[in-house]
Amino acid sequence: MYGADKNSDDAEQTAFRRAEKKYKLYYGQDSKKKKQPKQVDLSQVLDFTSILDSYNQNGELPPRITALECGFGRPVFCLEDRPGFYFMPGALSLEEQCQWIRESLMSFPQPPNRTNHNAMYGPIHDLFKAAMEKKILVEDLGLAASLDCRSNSRIANGNTNKWKFYEEQFLQSRGKTCKSISASVLLRKLRWSTLGLQFDWSKRNYDVSLPHNKIPDALHQLAKRMASPAMPVGEEFQPEAAIVNYFGLGDTLGGHLDDMEADWTKPIVSLSLGCKAIFLLGGKSREDTPLAMFLRSGDVVLMAGDARECFHGVPRIFTDKENADMASLEQQFSHENDVFFLEYIRKSRININIRQVF
Repeated sequence: MYGADKNSDDAEQTAFRRAEKKYKLYYGQDSKKKKQPKQVDLSQVLDFTSILDSYNQNGELPPRITALECGFGRPVFCLEDRPGFYFMPGALSLEEQCQWIRESLMSFPQPPNRTNHNAMYGPIHDLFKAAMEKKILVEDLGLAASLDCRSNSRIANGNTNKWKFYEEQFLQSRGKTCKSISASVLLRKLRWSTLGLQFDWSKRNYDVSLPHNKIPDALHQLAKRMASPAMPVGEEFQPEAAIVNYFGLGDTLGGHLDDMEADWTKPIVSLSLGCKAIFLLGGKSREDTPLAMFLRSGDVVLMAGDARECFHGVPRIFTDKENADMASLEQQFSHENDVFFLEYIRKSRININIRQVF
Protein backbone atom coordinates (compact mmCIF):
# COMPACT_ATOMS: atom_id res chain seq x y z
CA MET A 1 0.00 0.00 0.00
CA TYR A 2 1.16 3.53 -0.83
CA GLY A 3 4.42 2.31 -2.30
CA ALA A 4 5.41 0.10 0.63
CA ASP A 5 8.54 -1.95 -0.05
CA LYS A 6 7.39 -5.33 -1.37
CA ASN A 7 10.80 -6.96 -0.96
CA SER A 8 10.65 -8.04 2.66
CA ASP A 9 14.10 -9.65 2.49
CA ASP A 10 15.74 -6.34 1.56
CA ALA A 11 13.69 -4.35 4.04
CA GLU A 12 14.10 -6.79 6.91
CA GLN A 13 17.30 -5.28 8.27
CA THR A 14 16.47 -1.59 7.86
CA ALA A 15 15.93 0.66 10.88
CA PHE A 16 12.37 1.32 9.77
CA ARG A 17 11.59 -2.38 9.51
CA ARG A 18 13.04 -3.07 12.95
CA ALA A 19 10.77 -0.39 14.42
CA GLU A 20 7.76 -1.90 12.66
CA LYS A 21 8.55 -5.30 14.14
CA LYS A 22 9.10 -3.79 17.59
CA TYR A 23 5.59 -2.34 17.79
CA LYS A 24 3.61 -4.81 15.70
CA LEU A 25 0.98 -6.98 17.38
CA TYR A 26 2.33 -10.45 18.16
CA TYR A 27 0.76 -13.19 20.24
CA GLY A 28 2.10 -15.54 22.86
CA GLN A 29 0.50 -18.02 25.26
CA ASP A 30 -0.16 -17.62 28.94
CA SER A 31 0.17 -20.35 31.56
CA LYS A 32 -3.21 -21.75 30.52
CA LYS A 33 -2.08 -21.86 26.86
CA LYS A 34 -4.46 -19.08 25.90
CA LYS A 35 -3.41 -16.74 23.10
CA GLN A 36 -2.45 -13.36 24.53
CA PRO A 37 -0.96 -10.21 22.95
CA LYS A 38 2.73 -9.93 23.74
CA GLN A 39 3.75 -6.94 25.85
CA VAL A 40 5.41 -4.07 23.97
CA ASP A 41 7.76 -1.47 25.44
CA LEU A 42 6.00 1.86 24.79
CA SER A 43 8.37 4.02 26.84
CA GLN A 44 9.96 5.59 23.74
CA VAL A 45 6.67 6.49 22.05
CA LEU A 46 6.01 10.25 21.88
CA ASP A 47 2.71 11.19 23.49
CA PHE A 48 1.59 14.59 22.20
CA THR A 49 -1.48 14.58 24.45
CA SER A 50 0.81 14.50 27.50
CA ILE A 51 3.12 17.05 25.85
CA LEU A 52 0.11 19.35 25.34
CA ASP A 53 -0.94 18.98 28.98
CA SER A 54 2.57 19.82 30.18
CA TYR A 55 2.85 22.77 27.81
CA ASN A 56 -0.49 24.20 28.97
CA GLN A 57 0.49 23.84 32.63
CA ASN A 58 4.03 25.18 32.62
CA GLY A 59 5.04 26.06 29.06
CA GLU A 60 7.68 23.31 28.96
CA LEU A 61 8.44 21.17 25.92
CA PRO A 62 10.70 18.16 25.35
CA PRO A 63 13.92 18.74 23.43
CA ARG A 64 13.63 19.36 19.65
CA ILE A 65 9.86 19.97 19.83
CA THR A 66 8.48 23.45 19.20
CA ALA A 67 4.99 24.92 19.47
CA LEU A 68 3.23 27.23 17.02
CA GLU A 69 0.21 29.36 17.84
CA CYS A 70 -1.94 29.29 14.69
CA GLY A 71 -5.29 30.64 15.84
CA PHE A 72 -6.76 27.22 16.61
CA GLY A 73 -7.03 27.91 20.34
CA ARG A 74 -4.39 25.22 20.93
CA PRO A 75 -0.76 24.87 19.88
CA VAL A 76 0.49 23.01 16.83
CA PHE A 77 3.63 20.98 17.55
CA CYS A 78 6.59 20.65 15.18
CA LEU A 79 9.75 18.53 15.21
CA GLU A 80 12.99 20.40 14.62
CA ASP A 81 14.57 17.50 12.72
CA ARG A 82 11.45 16.81 10.59
CA PRO A 83 10.59 20.16 8.92
CA GLY A 84 7.16 20.14 7.34
CA PHE A 85 5.64 17.84 9.99
CA TYR A 86 2.87 19.25 12.19
CA PHE A 87 0.95 17.50 14.98
CA MET A 88 -2.33 18.85 16.40
CA PRO A 89 -3.48 16.71 19.34
CA GLY A 90 -7.24 16.70 19.88
CA ALA A 91 -7.88 19.11 17.01
CA LEU A 92 -11.30 17.56 16.28
CA SER A 93 -14.07 17.86 18.84
CA LEU A 94 -15.98 14.76 19.92
CA GLU A 95 -18.93 15.92 17.82
CA GLU A 96 -16.68 16.24 14.76
CA GLN A 97 -15.16 12.83 15.39
CA CYS A 98 -18.60 11.22 15.49
CA GLN A 99 -19.62 13.10 12.34
CA TRP A 100 -16.65 11.84 10.34
CA ILE A 101 -16.95 8.29 11.66
CA ARG A 102 -20.55 8.23 10.43
CA GLU A 103 -19.56 9.70 7.07
CA SER A 104 -16.67 7.24 6.72
CA LEU A 105 -19.00 4.28 7.18
CA MET A 106 -22.22 5.51 5.54
CA SER A 107 -21.20 7.92 2.77
CA PHE A 108 -17.55 7.60 1.81
CA PRO A 109 -17.72 3.98 0.53
CA GLN A 110 -20.67 4.88 -1.72
CA PRO A 111 -20.18 4.73 -5.52
CA PRO A 112 -18.77 6.39 -7.55
CA ASN A 113 -16.16 6.34 -4.76
CA ARG A 114 -14.13 3.17 -5.15
CA THR A 115 -13.17 0.73 -2.40
CA ASN A 116 -11.00 -2.36 -2.12
CA HIS A 117 -14.18 -4.38 -2.76
CA ASN A 118 -14.64 -3.05 -6.31
CA ALA A 119 -12.23 -5.52 -7.89
CA MET A 120 -14.16 -8.53 -6.60
CA TYR A 121 -17.77 -7.35 -6.30
CA GLY A 122 -18.03 -4.17 -8.36
CA PRO A 123 -19.69 -1.05 -6.89
CA ILE A 124 -21.47 -1.79 -3.62
CA HIS A 125 -24.25 0.52 -2.45
CA ASP A 126 -25.24 1.01 1.21
CA LEU A 127 -22.79 -1.49 2.70
CA PHE A 128 -23.09 -0.21 6.27
CA LYS A 129 -26.90 -0.18 6.10
CA ALA A 130 -26.87 -3.73 4.74
CA ALA A 131 -24.58 -4.84 7.57
CA MET A 132 -26.97 -3.28 10.12
CA GLU A 133 -29.84 -5.17 8.52
CA LYS A 134 -27.85 -8.44 8.47
CA LYS A 135 -28.15 -8.79 4.71
CA ILE A 136 -26.18 -11.10 2.44
CA LEU A 137 -24.40 -10.10 -0.77
CA VAL A 138 -25.27 -12.69 -3.41
CA GLU A 139 -23.91 -13.31 -6.87
CA ASP A 140 -26.88 -12.45 -9.07
CA LEU A 141 -26.79 -14.05 -12.53
CA GLY A 142 -29.72 -12.06 -13.81
CA LEU A 143 -32.21 -14.57 -12.47
CA ALA A 144 -33.32 -12.53 -9.46
CA ALA A 145 -37.01 -12.90 -10.36
CA SER A 146 -36.91 -16.62 -9.76
CA LEU A 147 -33.89 -16.57 -7.43
CA ASP A 148 -32.54 -19.59 -9.29
CA CYS A 149 -28.89 -19.09 -8.31
CA ARG A 150 -27.71 -22.58 -9.14
CA SER A 151 -26.53 -21.88 -12.68
CA ASN A 152 -23.02 -20.54 -13.30
CA SER A 153 -23.63 -19.69 -16.95
CA ARG A 154 -23.54 -16.17 -18.36
CA ILE A 155 -26.80 -14.49 -19.20
CA ALA A 156 -27.88 -14.69 -22.82
CA ASN A 157 -28.07 -10.90 -23.24
CA GLY A 158 -24.36 -10.57 -22.48
CA ASN A 159 -24.55 -9.17 -18.93
CA THR A 160 -21.78 -10.38 -16.64
CA ASN A 161 -22.29 -11.55 -13.08
CA LYS A 162 -23.46 -8.94 -10.58
CA TRP A 163 -23.88 -8.96 -6.83
CA LYS A 164 -26.95 -7.86 -4.91
CA PHE A 165 -28.04 -7.72 -1.25
CA TYR A 166 -30.84 -10.00 -0.03
CA GLU A 167 -32.41 -10.77 3.31
CA GLU A 168 -30.79 -13.88 4.79
CA GLN A 169 -34.13 -15.47 5.71
CA PHE A 170 -35.57 -14.83 2.25
CA LEU A 171 -32.68 -16.55 0.55
CA GLN A 172 -32.79 -19.49 2.95
CA SER A 173 -36.44 -20.01 2.15
CA ARG A 174 -35.59 -20.25 -1.57
CA GLY A 175 -32.79 -22.77 -1.13
CA LYS A 176 -30.00 -20.42 -2.20
CA THR A 177 -26.85 -22.24 -3.29
CA CYS A 178 -24.95 -19.53 -5.19
CA LYS A 179 -21.90 -17.57 -4.03
CA SER A 180 -22.56 -15.19 -1.14
CA ILE A 181 -20.95 -13.25 1.68
CA SER A 182 -22.53 -11.41 4.61
CA ALA A 183 -22.53 -7.62 4.60
CA SER A 184 -21.07 -7.59 8.13
CA VAL A 185 -18.04 -9.58 6.94
CA LEU A 186 -17.63 -7.24 3.96
CA LEU A 187 -17.74 -4.25 6.29
CA ARG A 188 -14.97 -5.71 8.42
CA LYS A 189 -12.96 -6.38 5.27
CA LEU A 190 -13.32 -2.78 4.07
CA ARG A 191 -9.77 -1.42 3.92
CA TRP A 192 -9.96 1.77 1.87
CA SER A 193 -12.23 4.09 -0.03
CA THR A 194 -11.25 6.98 -2.31
CA LEU A 195 -12.97 10.37 -2.46
CA GLY A 196 -12.70 13.07 -5.10
CA LEU A 197 -10.21 12.23 -7.83
CA GLN A 198 -9.86 8.45 -7.84
CA PHE A 199 -6.51 6.78 -7.21
CA ASP A 200 -5.62 3.85 -9.46
CA TRP A 201 -3.81 1.41 -7.18
CA SER A 202 -2.57 -0.79 -10.03
CA LYS A 203 -0.85 2.11 -11.81
CA ARG A 204 -0.16 4.19 -8.69
CA ASN A 205 -1.56 7.40 -10.11
CA TYR A 206 -4.74 9.47 -10.17
CA ASP A 207 -7.07 8.50 -13.02
CA VAL A 208 -9.00 11.66 -13.84
CA SER A 209 -11.14 9.70 -16.32
CA LEU A 210 -12.81 7.65 -13.57
CA PRO A 211 -16.26 8.88 -12.45
CA HIS A 212 -16.01 10.81 -9.19
CA ASN A 213 -17.67 13.40 -7.00
CA LYS A 214 -15.93 16.41 -5.52
CA ILE A 215 -14.69 16.22 -1.94
CA PRO A 216 -17.74 16.84 0.30
CA ASP A 217 -17.94 20.54 1.13
CA ALA A 218 -17.74 20.10 4.93
CA LEU A 219 -14.60 17.95 4.60
CA HIS A 220 -13.20 20.39 2.03
CA GLN A 221 -13.59 23.32 4.44
CA LEU A 222 -12.20 21.37 7.40
CA ALA A 223 -9.12 20.31 5.42
CA LYS A 224 -8.48 23.89 4.23
CA ARG A 225 -8.65 25.17 7.80
CA MET A 226 -6.44 22.43 9.25
CA ALA A 227 -3.87 22.75 6.44
CA SER A 228 -3.20 26.46 7.05
CA PRO A 229 -0.12 26.07 9.33
CA ALA A 230 1.70 24.13 6.58
CA MET A 231 0.68 26.25 3.58
CA PRO A 232 3.04 28.64 1.75
CA VAL A 233 2.30 32.28 2.56
CA GLY A 234 -0.62 33.65 0.57
CA GLU A 235 -1.84 30.25 -0.68
CA GLU A 236 -4.86 28.17 0.24
CA PHE A 237 -5.11 24.41 0.32
CA GLN A 238 -7.32 22.99 -2.45
CA PRO A 239 -8.55 19.48 -1.49
CA GLU A 240 -9.01 17.35 -4.60
CA ALA A 241 -8.74 13.77 -3.35
CA ALA A 242 -8.82 11.75 -0.16
CA ILE A 243 -8.05 8.19 0.83
CA VAL A 244 -9.91 6.72 3.79
CA ASN A 245 -8.11 3.83 5.50
CA TYR A 246 -9.97 1.37 7.72
CA PHE A 247 -7.95 -0.60 10.29
CA GLY A 248 -9.03 -3.57 12.39
CA LEU A 249 -7.27 -5.76 14.94
CA GLY A 250 -3.81 -6.69 13.68
CA ASP A 251 -3.95 -4.42 10.62
CA THR A 252 -0.88 -2.38 9.73
CA LEU A 253 0.20 0.13 7.09
CA GLY A 254 3.75 -0.55 5.95
CA GLY A 255 6.40 2.12 5.58
CA HIS A 256 5.78 4.19 2.46
CA LEU A 257 5.93 7.60 0.81
CA ASP A 258 2.93 9.59 -0.45
CA ASP A 259 4.61 10.69 -3.66
CA MET A 260 1.96 10.81 -6.40
CA GLU A 261 0.85 14.42 -5.95
CA ALA A 262 2.36 17.13 -8.16
CA ASP A 263 3.38 19.66 -5.49
CA TRP A 264 4.92 18.37 -2.28
CA THR A 265 4.97 21.82 -0.70
CA LYS A 266 1.23 21.30 -0.17
CA PRO A 267 0.43 19.18 2.90
CA ILE A 268 -1.39 15.92 3.28
CA VAL A 269 -4.02 16.49 5.97
CA SER A 270 -4.49 13.34 8.05
CA LEU A 271 -7.42 12.90 10.47
CA SER A 272 -7.41 10.07 13.06
CA LEU A 273 -10.64 8.50 14.32
CA GLY A 274 -11.31 5.59 16.66
CA CYS A 275 -8.79 3.41 18.43
CA LYS A 276 -5.34 4.68 19.36
CA ALA A 277 -2.48 3.78 17.01
CA ILE A 278 1.29 4.00 16.81
CA PHE A 279 2.59 6.13 13.95
CA LEU A 280 6.19 5.84 12.73
CA LEU A 281 7.82 8.88 11.15
CA GLY A 282 11.15 8.04 9.59
CA GLY A 283 13.60 9.94 7.42
CA LYS A 284 14.33 10.01 3.72
CA SER A 285 15.92 6.56 3.90
CA ARG A 286 14.60 3.35 5.42
CA GLU A 287 17.92 3.24 7.25
CA ASP A 288 16.93 6.29 9.32
CA THR A 289 15.57 5.33 12.72
CA PRO A 290 11.92 6.46 12.88
CA LEU A 291 10.22 8.32 15.69
CA ALA A 292 7.23 6.53 17.19
CA MET A 293 4.23 8.52 18.39
CA PHE A 294 0.68 7.83 19.51
CA LEU A 295 -2.23 8.84 17.29
CA ARG A 296 -5.54 9.22 19.11
CA SER A 297 -9.04 9.89 17.90
CA GLY A 298 -9.32 13.58 17.02
CA ASP A 299 -5.61 14.12 16.31
CA VAL A 300 -4.64 15.82 13.05
CA VAL A 301 -1.26 15.47 11.33
CA LEU A 302 0.13 17.53 8.45
CA MET A 303 3.02 16.43 6.24
CA ALA A 304 4.40 18.94 3.75
CA GLY A 305 7.68 19.82 2.05
CA ASP A 306 10.62 17.82 3.43
CA ALA A 307 8.27 15.70 5.55
CA ARG A 308 6.65 14.43 2.34
CA GLU A 309 9.95 12.67 1.61
CA CYS A 310 9.96 10.85 4.94
CA PHE A 311 8.94 7.20 5.17
CA HIS A 312 6.02 6.66 7.51
CA GLY A 313 3.59 3.94 8.51
CA VAL A 314 1.27 2.48 11.16
CA PRO A 315 2.56 -0.76 12.72
CA ARG A 316 -0.08 -1.09 15.45
CA ILE A 317 -3.56 -0.13 16.55
CA PHE A 318 -4.84 -0.82 20.06
CA THR A 319 -8.31 -2.33 20.27
CA ASP A 320 -8.20 -3.50 23.90
CA LYS A 321 -10.14 -1.40 26.40
CA GLU A 322 -7.05 -0.58 28.45
CA ASN A 323 -5.08 1.02 25.60
CA ALA A 324 -7.61 2.05 22.94
CA ASP A 325 -8.45 5.41 24.65
CA MET A 326 -12.06 5.25 23.53
CA ALA A 327 -13.92 6.21 26.71
CA SER A 328 -14.92 9.74 25.62
CA LEU A 329 -15.94 8.63 22.15
CA GLU A 330 -17.98 5.73 23.54
CA GLN A 331 -19.89 8.17 25.75
CA GLN A 332 -20.56 10.37 22.73
CA PHE A 333 -22.01 7.40 20.83
CA SER A 334 -24.51 6.71 23.62
CA HIS A 335 -27.77 7.08 21.68
CA GLU A 336 -29.51 3.85 20.72
CA ASN A 337 -29.29 4.79 17.04
CA ASP A 338 -25.49 4.88 17.37
CA VAL A 339 -25.05 1.32 18.59
CA PHE A 340 -23.82 0.03 15.22
CA PHE A 341 -21.31 2.85 14.82
CA LEU A 342 -20.04 2.23 18.34
CA GLU A 343 -19.86 -1.51 17.73
CA TYR A 344 -17.63 -0.90 14.72
CA ILE A 345 -15.38 1.90 15.94
CA ARG A 346 -14.55 0.50 19.39
CA LYS A 347 -12.51 -2.19 17.56
CA SER A 348 -11.31 -0.09 14.63
CA ARG A 349 -9.37 2.95 13.50
CA ILE A 350 -10.27 5.19 10.57
CA ASN A 351 -7.78 7.54 8.93
CA ILE A 352 -8.91 10.20 6.43
CA ASN A 353 -6.02 11.77 4.52
CA ILE A 354 -6.84 14.63 2.17
CA ARG A 355 -4.60 15.76 -0.66
CA GLN A 356 -4.18 18.53 -3.22
CA VAL A 357 -3.32 16.57 -6.35
CA PHE A 358 -2.35 19.32 -8.82
